[in-house]
Amino acid sequence: MELPVSKLKAGATLPTRAHPGDAGLDLYACEAAHLGPGERWNVGTGIAVEIPEGHAGLVLPRSGLAREHGIALVNSPGLIDSGFRGEVRVLLLNTDPAEIFRIEPGDRIAQLLIAPISLAEPAEAEALAESARGDGGFGSSGR
Repeated sequence: MELPVSKLKAGATLPTRAHPGDAGLDLYACEAAHLGPGERWNVGTGIAVEIPEGHAGLVLPRSGLAREHGIALVNSPGLIDSGFRGEVRVLLLNTDPAEIFRIEPGDRIAQLLIAPISLAEPAEAEALAESARGDGGFGSSGR
């Protein structure tokens, strides 16, 4: 499957895979940013993508940025619908309590995963089928 990608800005970098067979494509910053402790920043990639029909793009954090610098995504995962053609932007959050994190154009800031989706149509039901879990939610499976 091909993923059509359009460069919207000079200096934009096409998504890449670090290793053959990797699920995620690295997304690159197209602009500089600096995130103070606890700050969030909307970072542009300078690209638009054409997600294939029947698929969604999930913008996911990079584990190395999380581990080494406390950088997370505010809306993880970010969702790109197949009809969206605007710039892919990444909403980063600096969870480090003391250090400023700086981003330069060309830095890898997130990953893009293309995933098949099911377009289920909601249908009102009088009742739902019983299950072993029932309505057990947060904490229901123990520690």
